[in-house]
Amino acid sequence: MNGNGEEVAVYEIAVVVSKSNVIKDKEIGDCVDILVAEFRNVGLIVDIVSGVSDEFIKVAAPPVTLGRAAAEIQLKKPTRIGMDLQFEWEEMDAFLKQPDGSLFSWSERFQCYHHFIYGIVNKSNLMISLKYDGKEFCWEVGQSLLQTLESKGIVKQVFPLHAEMKRKKLLRSWALNWWDLTDQPIDEIYSYFGTKVAIYFAFLGKYTQWLFFPAALGLIVQLVDFGSLQLLALPVFFISITLWAVLFFQFWKRKNYALLARWQINCTIGIGQGHKLLGMERSYRQPSVEVIKTLGTDKAREKELYQRNEWLGHLMRFRNDVFVILSIICLQLPFELAYAHLYEVIGSDIIKFGLTAIYLFVIQYFTQIGGKISVKLIKNENNENSENRADSLVYKVFGLYFMQSYIGIFYHALLHRNFRTLRQVLIQRLIISEVLENLLENSLPYIKYSYKKYKTIRNKKKHENNKPSGKIRVSTRVEKEYLKPAYSASIVEELEDGLFDDFLELALQFGMIMMFACAFPLAFAFAAVNNIMEIRTDALKLLSMFKRPVPRDAVTIGAWINIFQFLIVMSICTNSALLVWLYDQEGKWKIEPGLAAILIMEHVLLLIKFGFSHFVPEEPAWVRANRVRNATQAQDVFSKQLLRTISGEKTSNESKKNE
Repeated sequence: MNGNGEEVAVYEIAVVVSKSNVIKDKEIGDCVDILVAEFRNVGLIVDIVSGVSDEFIKVAAPPVTLGRAAAEIQLKKPTRIGMDLQFEWEEMDAFLKQPDGSLFSWSERFQCYHHFIYGIVNKSNLMISLKYDGKEFCWEVGQSLLQTLESKGIVKQVFPLHAEMKRKKLLRSWALNWWDLTDQPIDEIYSYFGTKVAIYFAFLGKYTQWLFFPAALGLIVQLVDFGSLQLLALPVFFISITLWAVLFFQFWKRKNYALLARWQINCTIGIGQGHKLLGMERSYRQPSVEVIKTLGTDKAREKELYQRNEWLGHLMRFRNDVFVILSIICLQLPFELAYAHLYEVIGSDIIKFGLTAIYLFVIQYFTQIGGKISVKLIKNENNENSENRADSLVYKVFGLYFMQSYIGIFYHALLHRNFRTLRQVLIQRLIISEVLENLLENSLPYIKYSYKKYKTIRNKKKHENNKPSGKIRVSTRVEKEYLKPAYSASIVEELEDGLFDDFLELALQFGMIMMFACAFPLAFAFAAVNNIMEIRTDALKLLSMFKRPVPRDAVTIGAWINIFQFLIVMSICTNSALLVWLYDQEGKWKIEPGLAAILIMEHVLLLIKFGFSHFVPEEPAWVRANRVRNATQAQDVFSKQLLRTISGEKTSNESKKNE
């Protein structure tokens, strides 16, 4: 609201247009003028801002316009009876509002914007002649105007804009609020960034909060001398952190269900729901529509076609998985073992530290190459949708990083049984990797922004070389946002956003502190301190260093939950072996008792792990009760409507008979 009580338009989308090299003579056919006029015709509010080298068309939409778009794209929203129904503006009171009081979430608004700006097509029977920068081209019949301008290089980019008031509020209450440690305004994060970002920060906050227990326990085990009970300290610590990890993920699932219920998101999200934004395809593991039409009513052939496509998808994924595994074994494993061997034979601690830093820096680029190869492989897989392709990418890339992060540590722990070197490697990996990651992820965006800003001003000066002008600087907020890098993954931006790198960092940290917990209990304290800083730096990065991310729908943390569960099982195996070898450093134990101790401890803890997974229910009782109540209400409503329909048909038939 402004001072007069009128609602101020919040511009949420920007369209970047190249500046014309000729002065507009206002003749009919200028494509940018036509684009702006079409935006206004569909009910959008438009503001044009001139930058150093580009023009920016800022777009906002009033609630009525968003409601019309939601009805046109048949958007389904939760209603007061608990069912997701197709939105209708006339029945808006039947639909639930968002936690911030708005009718549409950021994800839903983005879909509506996308429908409007890309839905302007040439509906006439003739091609329309367009002009720009002294050149003329045609707008084909049935073609999108914005896509036509993108293909001609006139429209450079379409990106979401930060809402300045909400951004500053989140900066104060979240990114710069260090006193709350793990507490975060999750509902406000959801309203501003969407589901997937909010789920990530909710997970990071809960994980960090739960880390305080093993961090305190690790400090006690590391610093306190238990005398004659010292031999029992590490086994008790190991069992405690295993139970802690199992219980954490069960309680996280409960938290996940509670958040979805609070945001009125149906837990049984449909296929393709997570990646319907920004024109992303919704491809099922099924034959094309044309093929099915040719089959007609031949159910046997249709079933055969579905089965063939299903198994073809499984075989292609299996082939790609085998290729990645063999590549890791043949190419990456020798390199990792060579580094581990060099670390073992070098005597100077300074040289070891330098070797680790160089290794971590170089291996990042090798792993990124492997990630890009994985992306090309999964493009040939017959996955159901983009979300499944993203999960397949997660598994393959994590395999590369798993080898890169842990094989050298396994070498010291299991082959040489050198626990002094093992602790040294763990400390260096934790400190160097965390510092390096934080340094890169917080400095690179600023360096990219500064370079693009410098390049823009330099090109402008070259263009106006013979013209007198004052000092050239980037002053508009929309142009500053345009020059910021996009929040994308380091390997590929098509299937995953920047959360891929953030989740990967958490998974690698979790694996390191869990799998070698008995060798270095203090690692949990390092992780807790790092994650407290990670919450604020990630928030600051999203709010200040990157463009506003494109909203992505997600109901869980996806494939990462399976990776965390895998790391728990691995930690049971590795810590069992570490305990046996830690108490047998002189090699006095026979092999049979050692193996027996490993097997017994492994089996007991694995049994506890899978037992406790079922001990704590994943869905809270109040969420389940609300779901059952909503389903009952919906069934009652439909039953009454169906009865009225049947009664109406019976009355109509009887009146016809009487006539």
